[in-house]
Amino acid sequence: MNLDAHDRAGYAIALEQARLGAGEGGVPIGSSIFQNGKLLGAGRNRRVQNGDPTAHGEIDALRKVGRRASYAGTTLYSTLAPCAMCAGSIILFGIPRVVVGEDENFPGELELLRSRGVDVVVIDDPKATALMESFITEYPALWNEDIGVEEN
Repeated sequence: MNLDAHDRAGYAIALEQARLGAGEGGVPIGSSIFQNGKLLGAGRNRRVQNGDPTAHGEIDALRKVGRRASYAGTTLYSTLAPCAMCAGSIILFGIPRVVVGEDENFPGELELLRSRGVDVVVIDDPKATALMESFITEYPALWNEDIGVEEN
């Protein structure tokens, strides 16, 4: 998939956030939000670091952006397909476009986003896929906690 310069920059920040999160012992999912080529905010999954079950990467990025009257014209970049909570926030705030690094390790709620008119682009980034595969293999209990799956 060919991304333009704005998409490459936005996604590169999301991927760097994922790597930072992994380095902190957290779930390696990063996100950034851009408007007209300008970074509004970036974040990473901080559930482990902050002990906050809602601190997913997309939510952390939204918190960094802060209050806005409108998210028209924005693009949210995420290294992994957004879960139901994050997809709900994208829909609630009217973010019109989402660029996702990968949806192999977790399919997320991409069809929900599309059904609500969000333009979803999946780039199938092998770096993001490998980062998540490694994390899921090394920390399966933590991953299951993150996605709300109970272990037997």
